[in-house]
Amino acid sequence: MLTILGPRSTNSGFCDGVSRRNFLRIGALGLGGLALPQVLQAEAEAGVRSASRQHKAVIMIFLPGGPSHQDMFDLKQDAPAEVRGEFKPINTNVPGIQICEHLPRLAQLADKYTVIRSMVGMEDRHESFQCYSGHMSRNQPPGGWPSMGAVLTKLQGSADPAIPASVGLAPKMGHVPWSDNGVAGFLGTACAPFEINKGGGKDDMILNGITLDRLADRRALLTSMDRFRRDVDSSGMISGLDAYNQQAFGILTSSKLVAALDLKNEDPKIVSAYGKGDPKNRDDGGPKLMEHFLIARRLVEAGARCVTLAFSRWDHHGDNFGALRQDLPLLDQGLSALIRDLHQRGLEQDVSVVVWGEFGRTPTINKDGGRDHWPRVSCALLAGGGMKHGQVIGATDRLGGEASERPVQFAEVHATLYSALGLDVNKVLLPDLTGRPHFLVDNGHQPMRELLG
Repeated sequence: MLTILGPRSTNSGFCDGVSRRNFLRIGALGLGGLALPQVLQAEAEAGVRSASRQHKAVIMIFLPGGPSHQDMFDLKQDAPAEVRGEFKPINTNVPGIQICEHLPRLAQLADKYTVIRSMVGMEDRHESFQCYSGHMSRNQPPGGWPSMGAVLTKLQGSADPAIPASVGLAPKMGHVPWSDNGVAGFLGTACAPFEINKGGGKDDMILNGITLDRLADRRALLTSMDRFRRDVDSSGMISGLDAYNQQAFGILTSSKLVAALDLKNEDPKIVSAYGKGDPKNRDDGGPKLMEHFLIARRLVEAGARCVTLAFSRWDHHGDNFGALRQDLPLLDQGLSALIRDLHQRGLEQDVSVVVWGEFGRTPTINKDGGRDHWPRVSCALLAGGGMKHGQVIGATDRLGGEASERPVQFAEVHATLYSALGLDVNKVLLPDLTGRPHFLVDNGHQPMRELLG
């Protein structure tokens, strides 16, 4: 849980009853209890700095539970009924490419993304780790593999001092590993993501006594922060802080992060295009927060290098098709709105998007109308990043149970994303806790030629 300012105090010298002591306490940021100045100091000691190159970013969309590839992007109409399922394919705006009938908006944007139908090398583990790190959970080096967000924080730092390099939007879920926003691993807590919703909602992020649930009154929020900064500046307190406290003060009192999270700043037509979902958690999974697709775009535009979000719950051992009839149209609307938005704002060359889950689902539908875990093959969708889109990479067999053409490893996708972000996977090395250097991806995996040439 992230609490930026402490409780009100009647003997405070600042407006809104916030004491200097409570401000400097700053809170824990969900980073193992470190206060923000300590985190910033650790980053500086690790050599983290803002990059001078053009700002590149990635939005990582995790579908907790493992979506059924054969009911989304790889429908098998020639398979037996117990494999084929209930959905029909529809044509896209790219000749020869078909996807599920419940994804009509994405069907009209197929020239702007790539579908990978042959993801392999997964573990039968309900967690986001492999999606965010590109590594398997087993055989980790001392300290553990870091997520992509942690790597970008380490190597590139913040593009804007007021915006964290890595931001996690996943809320708290009953199955805790699904709500991971990416771990820092051997890079240390200074590189962990800045988590917004892990306490269960926006009310857990408090700015000068005003919660994000009260952002409808933006004027009161900004007035309160402006008064606070003015009072602190006039007190001479800022000049007495060390560099790390000053930087923490800049992040926590700048309106940039709050503005990026406040959809009242957005064109209502754009907000409407992303749609409305369901804020309630689904069983032990996540809610369907359509606004997270838009907030992710706003965060990368504001300066974040990596934003992670988790959407709904896709572990359908029963009533697979009933659940997908609810979730696919929402994913279709949110994801298509994001892709359109990136293009309309000229961000499609600089911002990459990846969508996937931890594994696929069984070819055969079980007795409860569901599909079970199937780590032998799954799918992914990539958009933006200046990549070559309008294509399908790989294929599965007639039943959708094995990769029959161009099997793709998670590490290959990560290598592709790193390359789009300006990092050379053949040159960049990061030391683990023993000092042993590691490449960004293991086993010599390279960026995908089909996407980057």
